This record gives sequence, structure tokens and C-alpha cells, in this order.
Amino acid sequence: MIVEELALPGLFLVRPEPHADERGFFARTHCEEEFAGHGLIGRFAQSSVSFNHRRGTVRGMHFSREPHAETKLVRCTSGAIHDAVVDLRPGSPTYLRTEQVTLSAHNRHALYIPAGLAHGFQTLMDETEILYMIDRPFVAAAADGLRWNDPAFALSWPEPVTVIAPRDLAFPDWAGR
Repeated sequence: MIVEELALPGLFLVRPEPHADERGFFARTHCEEEFAGHGLIGRFAQSSVSFNHRRGTVRGMHFSREPHAETKLVRCTSGAIHDAVVDLRPGSPTYLRTEQVTLSAHNRHALYIPAGLAHGFQTLMDETEILYMIDRPFVAAAADGLRWNDPAFALSWPEPVTVIAPRDLAFPDWAGR
């Protein structure tokens, strides 16, 4: 697999390198040892699935506050998503900057999202499923978020929004925090 750091420090795109033959192919999607070689967390405490019926569904922008901030490895296993992250780490050289990538069942890429980044996505197809591997158990009291269309971040969403949770609509603007 290829582990490529993106513009935000600690944010990595993980691309499998398929070994193909007449049956199809085989590829590693995660390796604790290889992740450690890049300074990444490679051991995950839980896995979760997000299934989304409709194209245009937006989930996010979610994060967990310290001391329960989560590192995630996110992969789209069915369909496709436009994935977005915002750097919320005050000491980071890319504080409040964003990064956006496409993850799909077709490209099989994963996004390694370190603790301290807000994360969200929009589905690009009906019946889209996302697999999350998370380094620690979820703590509901630490869960927080940014509004998906907060003007402070100018995230661009490629589709009209068809579904979004009331909780995600209610997050305050960053300027009001």
C-alpha cells in the first residue's frame, strides 16, 4: 500500500497496491507495522459502519473534544463520498485549513484522520457505505461538530444536500465559539 501525507500534517491518503491475477486481485488496506513506520496509530479499538440511502446525504462535520479526541481510518466500501476535514489543532501550521478528497468503492482509498481534525462527508451515490476504524471507544459527552456550511471554512460540496441530521444543522458557526 502507498501511504501519502496530504497538505494537513498527519492527514494521510492510504492507497492499496493490488496484486492481480486471473481471479481478481489482493491488496493490503491496513498494516500496523507500516503505519508505525509513518508515525501513525495502527491499532484500532472499534469499527463502525455508516450506511446512507440517498445521494447528497451530508454527515458532519464531527470531532471529539480532548481527552477523547479520535484518530480514524475511513474507507468507502460501497458507492462514493466527497470527504472533508478541517484542522482544529491550535498549534498546527495548517490550523483552520481544509482538505477534501473523493473516497469510493472503485478507488478503494482510505483517509487516515488524526485526532484534532473535524470530519464529514457527502454521498455521491445512493446506497453508500463507509467503514470507520477508530483508535478509541466513542465517548458521547465529548462529541462535537462544526456546521457543514460554516462560511469560515468555505467547504465545497459537489451535490445538492438531500439529507442532513437536525443535530448537524444545529452546530454553531466557528466564529461564535
